[in-house]
Amino acid sequence: MTKKRAIVALLLLVPAPSIGALCAMAVFPDSSLGKVLFMLSKIWLFSLPLLWLKLVEKGQTSLSPLRKGGLLAGLLSGCAISGIILLGYLLMAESMIDREFLVGRLRGVGLGAPRVYLCGAVYWIAVNSVLEEYTWRWFCVKQCEHLFRPMAAVVCSALFFTIHHIVAMRVYFDWPATSICALGVFVGGTIWSAMYIRYRSIWPGYLSHAIVDLCIFGLGAWLLFGPADRPTPDSSLIHEVLVGLEG
Repeated sequence: MTKKRAIVALLLLVPAPSIGALCAMAVFPDSSLGKVLFMLSKIWLFSLPLLWLKLVEKGQTSLSPLRKGGLLAGLLSGCAISGIILLGYLLMAESMIDREFLVGRLRGVGLGAPRVYLCGAVYWIAVNSVLEEYTWRWFCVKQCEHLFRPMAAVVCSALFFTIHHIVAMRVYFDWPATSICALGVFVGGTIWSAMYIRYRSIWPGYLSHAIVDLCIFGLGAWLLFGPADRPTPDSSLIHEVLVGLEG
């Protein structure tokens, strides 16, 4: 029965963000209907775990306390991942990024003004990253553990975390660029899922996730608001990572 419930939970959870992204970006692009369907998918994504806990598992809510530590691991992993992103930016940006396209896309979704961009960054780092850890690490990893051994649960949950990012990135980018960024999202999801299994708290993964998001938004701000006369690094990569890790 537990395995059957886990399968149902994953079937209800995993497709939702992909459906929302497809509706907003491909089926009904730039329309009110697309935006509404996207928001409904987000609401479902963040409501389902709590409803499942209370109505199906009859469990109690908690704030995922740090009983086994893990903040140092979160700090170090976040810094390491950010270092890899920065290195990739320095090495590959000029050959892979279309800065004008990136800036146009960010302005197109309303992030062209510094104040709005800052508010968006604060939301994604302080709020959205917590919600993603709660959904994809706590709930998704937990369901995967009912079906697989721990390492397989880590890999499967990271794969599920990556799928809707691929859908979103593929709308705007070719397969090679999408594949590179999807690999980055998958690696991050694997690390954060493993941290959840190790520490049984979302907060080490959140700290790592937030540091990575801070790095990405810093690079995005440099591309948007930095000097226009400098050599342009490869922006498609950074934009795709932006789309991928914002969730």
